[in-house]
Order: sequence, then C-alpha cells, then structure tokens
Amino acid sequence: MPLLTIVVPAYNAEAYLRRALEPLVRVKRGIEVVVVDDGSTDATASIADGFAARRPETIRVVRQHNRGHGGAINTGLAHARGTYLKVLDADDWLSVPALEKLLRTLQTLEEGGGVDAVFTDYVRDRVGKNNRVTTFDTVFPEHRIFSWEQTARFARRQILMMHAIVYRTEVVRRSGMVLPEHTFYVDNLYVVEPLSHVRSMYYLPVPLYHYFIGRAEQSVDPAVMLRRVDQQLLVNKLVLKAMPSLEDVATGRVPAELQGALLHYVEQICAVTSATLARGGTVEHLEARDAFWREIKAESPWLYTRLRRTFLGSTSNLPGGAGRRVTSLAYSVARRVVGFS
Repeated sequence: MPLLTIVVPAYNAEAYLRRALEPLVRVKRGIEVVVVDDGSTDATASIADGFAARRPETIRVVRQHNRGHGGAINTGLAHARGTYLKVLDADDWLSVPALEKLLRTLQTLEEGGGVDAVFTDYVRDRVGKNNRVTTFDTVFPEHRIFSWEQTARFARRQILMMHAIVYRTEVVRRSGMVLPEHTFYVDNLYVVEPLSHVRSMYYLPVPLYHYFIGRAEQSVDPAVMLRRVDQQLLVNKLVLKAMPSLEDVATGRVPAELQGALLHYVEQICAVTSATLARGGTVEHLEARDAFWREIKAESPWLYTRLRRTFLGSTSNLPGGAGRRVTSLAYSVARRVVGFS
C-alpha cells in the first residue's frame, strides 16, 4: 500500500500538466499518483499516458466522461490506495524537497499509529507579482502530534485552504464527502467536511504546494467568478450545512477550537461570494445576495450573526451606490486574504 495518494484532476490541462507531473516522477517511493482525465478534448490524456508509461508503478490514469472538478476528485478518492490523500490541481505543482520531507514524516507518524491530518505551508505563485508564502507557525505546534485544544487562533491571512492539507484517506471517506459534479469551488467543501472529523494532527512547516494564480479564465478570475457565482452559492450552502452546530460544541463532540477554525474559513468564502454578487450590481445579483443571507439567518441564526458581524461580512452587504463602493474595497481585501490575487 502506498503511503500517499496524490489525486490530479485534469480537464484540458495540456498547457500545465507536465509541470504538475514532472516533479512527481522524481520521487522514487512512497506515493501513487492518480490522474483523472475528466473528458479532456486536448492532449491531456496523451500527456498523462506518457508519464504513466515512464513510471507505471507510480502513475495511473483514470478516464471518465466530463463530471467537473468535484466529480474528478470523487473519482480520484474512489481509486486512492494510499494511507494519506493529497489533491493537486493540474495547473499547480509540489516542491520535491518538501514532498520528500513530508513522506519521511508520514512514515514516522505511521510507525506510531498515524494522524488524521498533516498541515503544510503553501506558496501563491502569482503571475506578474511577488510570490507569497502562507505559514501556520503561529497557529500549530511544530514537529509533534497535537489536538485542536493545543492550537492558537488564525490570523486574517492564514487561510487553511485545500493546498495546506494532507488528510488520512479513511478520514475523508468516513466523513461521507461527495462533491457536487460540474461545479467549481468545491475545494471549499473539501476543506470543511473532512476537517470536521479531524482530531489528531501534525504540522510540517515546509512550502509544499505551489498555487498558480493569474492564468486566463482561471476559476478565481473576477469575471469568471461572477459568471459562475451560482456555483459559489451552491458550494457555500453545502459548506454551511456541513458546519458543526453550537450543540456539537456544547456537548464536546466538536472542539471549540475546531469550530473557530472552520468559522474563520467560512467567513472569508461567504464574504467573497456576497461581494461578488454586489459587484455584479444587477437586480438579479442583489436579490441573490439578499436571499443567500436570508437563508443563512433562517437556518442558523447564530451563524448568521457571527458571519455578519465581521468586517468582511458587514461591508460586503451595504446598500446603495456608496455601499457598493465600500463593497468593492471589501471585495479587494477579501480576495487578497483568501489568496485569489
């Protein structure tokens, strides 16, 4: 059984897939790579096949009709044989030295019984701008197993994105996570749903994941986000349903620190979606924004109050022309915080 499965969802990724896979063939042991060709119509399949021919013991290619990013991750999870799981988008890449250090750490952890998740740092590789590294050294203890009770609060820019997480594969499966198909932004659900089941953790302070930002038609491009705002709304609603309740915390089923970490994450993504709708500015956009917040208030009043009292939550919902100008500022702040720019 491999120690780590790396799932690579790939749709029409011929321009980037070699960069994602080339570092992985340099790792000689401990991993399997599952490339999910999600109905590509370009050279993605042949590129993936070429890498699988070079390293058949490491790289497998799974083909399917197009099911979208979420459907590709679901397929990768179903085929994963590794003890741990990492998702690598086809336009991103992993640092080989950091990956090799991660594998040594996972091996040591397994000898002692393993953990539910390992966190690493990640790099935002931004086209035309300086790279930015997100670290968690002020949040998590380093180089030892810890629980949520031993963690500190996240700073505004410390967003625990998918790029920072290596899950134990069984934890993801036990969470029951099934990502919606033909939908972008499902990485938000990939963070929240399995993370709610994580209890034992380890932090390895190495910049493992390189998150490439700035290519044309990327899902986090502002214009693209507005066109796909209905998908953001769908994912956000699923994320909110997956959140632990106050009762879960009060009864000790969920540590308060875990709920705090999830709230920190959800605050950012809800603010970005709300501000995206405000910036769209049409009657339909503004009605969708207001309906989104009404639904949160009706289903979870405490969560509504918590989200709306934050800076990003409050400033992304102001009415009128002046309000939308403030919203634009909040939108820019939120995008920088979450890491979309």
